Amino acid sequence: MLLATINSSIVLISLPAIFNGVKLDPLQAGNVSYLLWMLMGYMLVTAVLVVTLGRLGDMFGRVKIYNFGFAVFTVCSIILSLDPFTGGHGALWLIGWRVVQAIGGAMIMANSVAIITDAFPATQRGMALGINMVAALAGSFLGLVLGGVLADWDWRSVFWVNVPIGILGTIWAYKSLHDLSPRRPGRIDWWGNLTFGVGLTALLAAITYGIQPYGGHTMGWTNPLIVAGLIGGVAVLVLFVVIESRTAEPMFPLALFRNHVFASGNAAGLLMSVARGGLQFMLIIWLQGIWLPLHGYDYSQTPLWAGIYLVPLTFGFLVAGPMAGRLSDRFGHRAFSAAGLLLMAATFGGMLLLPTDFSYPAFALLIFLNGMGSGLFAAPNVSSVMSSVPAHQRGAASGMRSTFQNSGMVLSIGLFFSLMVIGLASSLPATLFSGLTAQGVPASAAHAVAALPPVGVLFAAFLGYNPIQQLLGPHVLHALPAHNAATLTGRQFFPHLIAGPFHDGLVVVFWLAIVMALIGALASLVRAPRGAE
Repeated sequence: MLLATINSSIVLISLPAIFNGVKLDPLQAGNVSYLLWMLMGYMLVTAVLVVTLGRLGDMFGRVKIYNFGFAVFTVCSIILSLDPFTGGHGALWLIGWRVVQAIGGAMIMANSVAIITDAFPATQRGMALGINMVAALAGSFLGLVLGGVLADWDWRSVFWVNVPIGILGTIWAYKSLHDLSPRRPGRIDWWGNLTFGVGLTALLAAITYGIQPYGGHTMGWTNPLIVAGLIGGVAVLVLFVVIESRTAEPMFPLALFRNHVFASGNAAGLLMSVARGGLQFMLIIWLQGIWLPLHGYDYSQTPLWAGIYLVPLTFGFLVAGPMAGRLSDRFGHRAFSAAGLLLMAATFGGMLLLPTDFSYPAFALLIFLNGMGSGLFAAPNVSSVMSSVPAHQRGAASGMRSTFQNSGMVLSIGLFFSLMVIGLASSLPATLFSGLTAQGVPASAAHAVAALPPVGVLFAAFLGYNPIQQLLGPHVLHALPAHNAATLTGRQFFPHLIAGPFHDGLVVVFWLAIVMALIGALASLVRAPRGAE
């Protein structure tokens, strides 16, 4: 689980080094698609496949599927590190093999929770799942730190790090893991798999692509292809629900949602996943694109230092995760899950009060408490969901839970980037124009830069990249006094310029995260009906 989830976030913070390594210009319009697929390809595939692979685990043996996933994952890590191409071809190599690697990651994700649930009695299950969830969510946080450290050395090392762990884990899993639950023969629900995969892929891809500009608009929500993806995706998912309700052996046992604990626990998990995914993106942009350059860090060093400065987030999770698992076995799951989300909501509120150029101790305390909130929520939530389903459906239930978690991460890309673009669009053009003309840039050139879609500026900040030199070009810069040209291309001008508009976007983003965390906390308090506990 640690390995599978490290891979979701390690690429997130290493993208500047990866783009430089394959010699891809992040500001060229066509390259935004490569960036989006590097971000979401892995998460999208795992979201689509975990339910099916959990169901296959119920049918053919969870350990067998799990072990094969470990092997696929490791082989793909080696292939990814050997990317022989540059430019678009190099990016497509990485995207393609990340998709294959995600199949292995989905096999691990779908079955690891079910294997642990089988192996431990109810009185120890919370602690056991707590350790597993610490590995899972700590992986998403540790990936940020590891990615920053390794990308500073060599971008290929981002993929090498998986190889020794993968080889050891594959051998260890084959030698030590054994299926403890009887296999349940059945048929594969082909129509269910097809409609679920097509519908979810169309919907999530459309939401993610919606942040790209189209036809003079700052975003692409009026693009006929995006609209078709949204409407078509929802229509196919409705068809999927109809098919599943009439299939004797469905891949997605809808009857499980009649269980109040299962339904509310998954709803809370989805909301938490969206909020946590949005937080990761915003913190990386905030640190790499604004705060670190303002404090004198070179853009090439920002991934490393962003990872280091995010250590309190990981530490907070590691402190609370195991403790919450153990205590929830004794005192119940609902209070811990709800308290974790309430603590997260409070920290989002605290971040609203921070200035863009914040004092680090206050920031570190807030992200530490946010990590603690995630830790308090994770294990009790998973334990309550998995303990509420019959043993023979735990593979499918684990896959369904992982689908909500991974879909939440993909949703957070489209949702939070869209909200950030909305926030930027209201103030960024005027800020760019006034900032550039104050340094002597001709009004026509300043207007051309200010009219660029905010998503380009957002991705430049996300990649820790100063675009001013490229956007103005040598002709404009050489015509300016040397002092003004040096200011414009220095490490502080661009982050200082976008700090105000970025904070406008942060306000929108964090308010949504607060609302999601509060609704998730209410969902976590739902108890089973009398007689069903």
